[in-house]
Amino acid sequence: MISLSLLKRLKEEGITARGAVDKTAPRTDSYWNLKFSLHQRVVEKLEQEISSDANNAEEREQAEKRIKEIIKEHLLEKGITLPRTEQQRLLQELLDEVFDLGPISPLLRDPTVSEVMVNGPSQVYVERDGVLEKTEMQFRDDAHILRVMEKIVSPLGRRIDESSPMVDARLSDGSRVNAIIPPLALNGPTLTIRKFSKDPFKIADLIRFGTLSGEMAKFVEACVKARLNIIVSGGTGSGKTTTLNVLSSFIPEGERIITIEDAAELQLHQSHWVRLETRPPNMEGKGAVTIRDLVRNSLRMRPDRIVVGEVRSGEALDMLQAMNTGHDGSLTTGHANSPRDMLSRLETMVLMAGVDLPVRAIREQIAAAIDLIVHQNRMQDGSRKVTHITEVQGMEGDTIILQDLFVFEQQGIERGQVKGRFKSAGIRPRFLPKLEASGIMLPAEIFL
Repeated sequence: MISLSLLKRLKEEGITARGAVDKTAPRTDSYWNLKFSLHQRVVEKLEQEISSDANNAEEREQAEKRIKEIIKEHLLEKGITLPRTEQQRLLQELLDEVFDLGPISPLLRDPTVSEVMVNGPSQVYVERDGVLEKTEMQFRDDAHILRVMEKIVSPLGRRIDESSPMVDARLSDGSRVNAIIPPLALNGPTLTIRKFSKDPFKIADLIRFGTLSGEMAKFVEACVKARLNIIVSGGTGSGKTTTLNVLSSFIPEGERIITIEDAAELQLHQSHWVRLETRPPNMEGKGAVTIRDLVRNSLRMRPDRIVVGEVRSGEALDMLQAMNTGHDGSLTTGHANSPRDMLSRLETMVLMAGVDLPVRAIREQIAAAIDLIVHQNRMQDGSRKVTHITEVQGMEGDTIILQDLFVFEQQGIERGQVKGRFKSAGIRPRFLPKLEASGIMLPAEIFL
């Protein structure tokens, strides 16, 4: 028997099929008409087979079997001959419309795709191995994309409409979603999904990808275990969150970890892990809970570690104060073009908190709080590299002193691939006694 919830979803999807067909789409109007008539036929046939109890797995199995039969009946009545592969594709598309996210569902299932970008109904791009490419996937029209957006944001208690035309959300697997609609998006509803791996990357994966060297990996692992305060900096799409996730995996099992994010993306394996997520304002513009609110609240939750997905505003002040008042081992990310630029951005973010502090006082807070900056770049060939691991050594006059410990030295481009090497600056960090006091002894050759 077919469940009532399945029939409701089928009917809802049928409503969106009445939208105008995109004339620029490679598939013809007759294809969309066939798909729409099949959708209506499925609803009519299944209306008499309603069951009040069925779980999602049972629903999908029942739906697949019945829709397959209905497709054959419908094609036979209309006198339409389709190869078996086309019939299978029609079946899969109807199932994707009801149970998943429509035309982009196959892209989300593809393990080689790291990002999906929908720029209106007729343009769907993906990122593979750091390179953008256009796909043949098409939406029917703007209403079709809006329906998919609603499927994503509704379970999270968020909305996308004229009063809230842009939203950050996440999929059930932690993939990050950004949606923006007209009149802000002139191309039509625009959807960007940054996929997360089902199995979170480990440090061995980053070494294999060439993101950092084995020596650098040993060093940052020791720094996390020794409870140093670390910021992962970099540009958009440089892999900051992935690196933060890997660094968080080094936190010992017995510690209480609190993660704070706009959209929950981090995937930790520790058992004592509390996840906090911001909340946007309601329709009256009230009820918003910001990262700054959550950082303040987390201090009352007896954290061993505070991990903030990204600092971008006044929460930087609260984060620095936490680092300076006994909450060692905190981790976060921030947008910046270099380690020095990260410090400048932190100064600006502290001023955004609305506290009238002299610049020197802010810099003293930063120098005392931050121990290490891990800076990551996305290179010309799409690969991600940790280009700097930099120690914050303290103040000299009014200037914060930085010292690069490891750098990536680019030596050129060969056959479209960036060539270079990771190298140590040959300097032992000032905080090395802190590592040794924690019982972590690093081999001297790491710094040679």
